[in-house]
Amino acid sequence: MPAAGHHCGTVVLAGRPNAGKSTLLNALMGQKLSIVTPKAQTTRYRILGVLTRPEFQLILQDTPGLGAAGGRRLNQSMKQEAAAGIAAADAAIMVVGATRWSAADEAVLLQLRAAGYPIVLAVNKIDRVQPKERLLPLLQDLAERHPFAAIVPVSALRGENLERLIEAVVQLLPQAAPAFPAEQVTDRSERFLAAEVIREKLMLALHDEVPYGIAVEIERFEETLDGRVEIDAVIWVEREGQRKIVIGTAGERLKAVGRDARLELNDLLGRRVHLSTWVKLREGWTGDDRLLRQLGHEPP
Repeated sequence: MPAAGHHCGTVVLAGRPNAGKSTLLNALMGQKLSIVTPKAQTTRYRILGVLTRPEFQLILQDTPGLGAAGGRRLNQSMKQEAAAGIAAADAAIMVVGATRWSAADEAVLLQLRAAGYPIVLAVNKIDRVQPKERLLPLLQDLAERHPFAAIVPVSALRGENLERLIEAVVQLLPQAAPAFPAEQVTDRSERFLAAEVIREKLMLALHDEVPYGIAVEIERFEETLDGRVEIDAVIWVEREGQRKIVIGTAGERLKAVGRDARLELNDLLGRRVHLSTWVKLREGWTGDDRLLRQLGHEPP
């Protein structure tokens, strides 16, 4: 396809932790690419969603939440991932909650402003604003904080106003030919997506600090002659107490996590999945550069 009249570019989804970036990516793509939990810092990697239509190709880049807490090497790597995503974009969708503007939101805006490209503000979770008349003064306040290219109130959860958001962003992109084949929807492999689904189910099943001390590594991902997919996954923990919590009494928690992950993977991969999981201890893995690289992170 010739570049004339066709828009193509990368738009980073940026925002404080738990602003709803991953939910918005999935909603814009019309399918699940990025895992979602109520816990902050669920997203650890940059993930591309490639939305292709005849007039444009919008490359959406989900990032770890800017301002991830703590000084662990893993958190530093996540901050580095987010900063790299911002640097590589043509424009940004800054995602904020419709209920409040925080100091963390201000810090994200400062970083995006320094990048020097247009910013579209997606005011997410408008379904939580009651009555709706309360939304107008908030939008007026936000408009005074920065000359945004557009301010679009949305509900990623309910799919409200997403087409308007897409239109606002596409017009900011350069005219260029598509960067990806029309059928490609992400830059991530099935192997990667399988590890993330397992990690999502773990985060949903666990409480307190345990989810932040776990990681998932796929050791084997093979298709069988009868069309099944066999997956062997290692769940890394950094303390013995975490290992016992992940496994649960008589192994019940790990069995439940494996069952939930397998059912979702059946749908995601479109094939029947046989999933085997093991829990292994690597003390202080969140500060271990070797294991971070093994898990796909670039150590700081």
